Amino acid sequence: MSSDGLFNLPDTPELAPIVSGSGSLSGSDHASAPLAVRMRPKTLDELIGQEHLLAPGSPLRQVIDGDQPLTILLWGPPGTGKTTIASLISGHTNRRFVEVSAVSAGVKEVREVIAGARRALAASGTETVLFVDEVHRFSKAQQDALLPGVENRWVSLVAATTENPHFSVISPLLSRSLLLTLESLEDEDIATLIDRAVADERGLDGAITLTDEARDHLTRLAGGDGRRALTYLEAAAGAAKAQNKTEVDVGDAALAVDKAAVRYDRQGDQHYDVISAFIKSMRGSDVDAALHYLARMIEAGEDPRFIARRLMILASEDIGMADPTALQTAVAAAEAVAMIGFPEARITLAQAVITLSLAPKSNAVIRAIDAAIADIRAGKVGAVPPALRDAHYAGAKKLGHGHDYKYAHSDERGIVSQQYAPDEVNGARYYEPSEHGEEAMLKKRLAIIRKILADESG
Repeated sequence: MSSDGLFNLPDTPELAPIVSGSGSLSGSDHASAPLAVRMRPKTLDELIGQEHLLAPGSPLRQVIDGDQPLTILLWGPPGTGKTTIASLISGHTNRRFVEVSAVSAGVKEVREVIAGARRALAASGTETVLFVDEVHRFSKAQQDALLPGVENRWVSLVAATTENPHFSVISPLLSRSLLLTLESLEDEDIATLIDRAVADERGLDGAITLTDEARDHLTRLAGGDGRRALTYLEAAAGAAKAQNKTEVDVGDAALAVDKAAVRYDRQGDQHYDVISAFIKSMRGSDVDAALHYLARMIEAGEDPRFIARRLMILASEDIGMADPTALQTAVAAAEAVAMIGFPEARITLAQAVITLSLAPKSNAVIRAIDAAIADIRAGKVGAVPPALRDAHYAGAKKLGHGHDYKYAHSDERGIVSQQYAPDEVNGARYYEPSEHGEEAMLKKRLAIIRKILADESG
């Protein structure tokens, strides 16, 4: 290793900007480096969140504590610790650390790094950790170039991606890798991260203090992204310093990140009031008001999964059979939100909100199930009619099970008259369709069905 801390790889000048030595990523943890870089954990104990990866005996612990060569794929949202884990793997093992940029490196550069790692292993037994950030940006050819080093253990590959590796990483590389999934940081984790950065000598070293409101605002805006939280904190501290202040308040935080501090407490009245108004606006078909409350929740940092869950509930409770596709839209939106996250998820949520707001409304579904449940709770639970009982086991027919059962498909109408409900609720009507949307047609069909079913003479 050279005196400046970088490894002397083969004479390949073009590798200089993409290769770093052990100890840090690209040597960027100097005093003027961004706060998020300076506060990068030096030990596993400093790592915040991702407890599921840090348990004793976990694969990650084995790699770091046991110094085992492995190929690891780190998959998770931005700011969850992927780069930090790569750095820890290097810092806690006696290996050289090489970082390759998926943005600027080509196949030639990748092969040369692999070749350099092979020579180092043969010459001195020195193992190499190769870190590839944003590996999903690598083409198939570039990913193929990694395979010889991985298969022969010339390198311990640590690759990070924000995209689903099942779609963005080639199968041969994926099958040879240990896939570790990272999760967005919880609000408590973000708050801890912020407090640590305020006090730590690597961070702001106690030069400023933070009001509770400012901390809450920065936490909400971070959206589970630790890097974003520290970037916002650094900007807010700079805004306060420019005003000769030592305390960062919510105004400084809002000014620094160019977002107004929305009064919104996820555990308080604002949370419940806004979501209530949101639901009632869609129920009332006021699409503009619904979009206002959606935007308000997004800007306040509300969990998009919570919003998506409420949309699914509304689709059945307030639209139901008036537009049966509403539930499909809401479920699709929830799945999309889970896969893409913010900021893009705002578009998906908006589309779902517009669809549900403008859909015809009916609460017939919830009224039907609640009426049926009310009868059950009132004790109206009778015996299943003999014709409908299970007749598949030995002796069932002797008990009269299935006797005189009429098969619906044997009738040209697809409907036959017989008693389906227990005596206690026979004739009860729970589902009463509205005249809205597709339910108006269902109402006409239901009237015909009920007339046929009521004709006990067949």
